[in-house]
Amino acid sequence: MSRLGLRILSSAVSVAALLAMTGAARAREPGAAGCLDPGAPLSAEESRLTVTLPAGSPGTPFAQRMIEGAGFAGFTPALVAQLCGARTLKAAEKVVTRAAGRLWTMAVDRAQRRGPVRGDLPYSDDRPLYWTRVQATAAIRQWVPAFPLFVGQRLELIEAFDRASRGMRDIALPAGDGVKRLIVSGFDPYTLDGGPGGNNIRHGNPSGATALSIDGTRYRAADGKVAHIEAYTLPVSFPEFRRGYLEDTVGPFMLPGPRRLDASVTVSQAGGSEFNLEQWNARYHGISLGNDRFRPCPLVGGVPQLAVNNPECNTTVVDRWGGPPTFDLRNPPQWTAATLPVQRMIDARTGAGVPRPPGDTWPDESVAFGVLWRTSYTEFPDCAAPERITRDGVPPSPQSCSYSGGGGNYLSNESAYRNTLLRDRMGLTVPAGHIHTPDMQHFETEYGVSDATFDAWRLSIAQQARNLIHVVADSA
Repeated sequence: MSRLGLRILSSAVSVAALLAMTGAARAREPGAAGCLDPGAPLSAEESRLTVTLPAGSPGTPFAQRMIEGAGFAGFTPALVAQLCGARTLKAAEKVVTRAAGRLWTMAVDRAQRRGPVRGDLPYSDDRPLYWTRVQATAAIRQWVPAFPLFVGQRLELIEAFDRASRGMRDIALPAGDGVKRLIVSGFDPYTLDGGPGGNNIRHGNPSGATALSIDGTRYRAADGKVAHIEAYTLPVSFPEFRRGYLEDTVGPFMLPGPRRLDASVTVSQAGGSEFNLEQWNARYHGISLGNDRFRPCPLVGGVPQLAVNNPECNTTVVDRWGGPPTFDLRNPPQWTAATLPVQRMIDARTGAGVPRPPGDTWPDESVAFGVLWRTSYTEFPDCAAPERITRDGVPPSPQSCSYSGGGGNYLSNESAYRNTLLRDRMGLTVPAGHIHTPDMQHFETEYGVSDATFDAWRLSIAQQARNLIHVVADSA
């Protein structure tokens, strides 16, 4: 498998041991009872399933605490039981896709309090979806089927589950001229390694929480039309982006037709106590590790690599969404721009009425968080030389090469770049752009899995993010 393969495999971890906590599944070596092989290696993300807090301490793994804390403990055992009964690849595909869609619905229903909220974690917590998904893909990876299964077929099952459990197969926008159609993305938790005692494993992502809280909702826009808002979440790893996760989700709704979208917004977490509306998005990417512990374009001797003749350092687009099939420094372009109603989003005072969480440092205490227009970026003026210049308030030089957009050169910037590139290639002028939220990782204790302060930041960020998306709907 190449380093841009579907997953980077790491040391073996027994998913069956985690499922055994519920008494609903049994592991086996091939040929024995049950249908999981605990010796099958897992991905880097799945290897975190056994991490405890503090790292290395005895007790229930953090992932299991997240899964049980949301009342999702029965999900993966039920999936395993159904896979154990599958006798054909077609049957397994049905099991996987149906279960994935059910997981997304469970997470959305919990976030929006549709029905009883199970478990002892706050309803707004985005993390159980992530960890239940990871546990489920690990089970699919360690599943021993009753029929021959090629490596590629297993990877296709894992990807089918991954996509559907992110809401990517759940988008249902209505047809007609009397409605508005918006699609919003969020992200998984990230930077899960490290921290004191390994406590970064606790991280959540307010953009993911926002996506769960707004998916399938309606909003009466200022012109009286009803805006229908659909949401999905993106992985924090580069290979899935290269395989077209974003384009395959949003692209069909940018094509001509009665369900063509009216706005597409990407959302991710940054820092501080303000929302940043990013103007310029860079094609350059890959100096930072993803959740899969892979980076496509690492610094060499502390110096960034150049994108000239180096597709690893520039976003490339899958052929079905325009390619090109061979690397080209100028196709797609080095820069794209947002078309969000920036001034309206700032003037709307979307933080008024939103509770200020403990430790909020935004100086205007009449709002929860500030909203800023970020027009800075960093470019290589000469694409063949490593010198970089940071500019602000002016468009990038036409012959420059990108190094970072206003939102950096990580996957948040990549989501913004791909989304606005799709808009341009489809010839649309609809609002499209990226919202960076404040950082919500504010805990009261070193190792507590949740607390009132952490939840307060998530609730406030998600509430103001929804308000900002509603302003986009007003302008669409």
